[in-house]
Amino acid sequence: MTQDSAPQEQSFFEAVGGHQTFVRLVDVFYAGVADDEVLRPMYPEEDLEPAKTRLVMFLEQYWGGPTTYSQKRGHPRLRMRHAPFHVNPDARDRWLQHMRNGVDALELSPLHEEVLWDYLTRAAMAMVNTFKPTGIGPSAQGRTDIPLSSED
Repeated sequence: MTQDSAPQEQSFFEAVGGHQTFVRLVDVFYAGVADDEVLRPMYPEEDLEPAKTRLVMFLEQYWGGPTTYSQKRGHPRLRMRHAPFHVNPDARDRWLQHMRNGVDALELSPLHEEVLWDYLTRAAMAMVNTFKPTGIGPSAQGRTDIPLSSED
């Protein structure tokens, strides 16, 4: 077999079922967010559909699918995009619980589930930007609760 005819490895995106898998994950996730008293206020839009679309595009791109997210929104810059929000350990844990429900609904193979969950957990940990008690969404006056040092 020549190098040109060697089988191509599937991306994670393809291996787990492609677009419909990520739509299902995000649908289940946002069903939980819709009723969450801490997370829901972080979405200023009445309709969660735009947020769902953005998350599907981001996850698809991250896992080797279409690059629509970057084409439409540029570099993901996750920490910067989440900086206006009060993301403390409570918000992180709520996010992870809703995402856990979404991952469980996918019924992935154990290996795919572990890889996806590992990424989601690490991403959630990285978004924490305060340890102050739970507050609500973006601040119109700007953030005053972002720690300036690790001692805050």
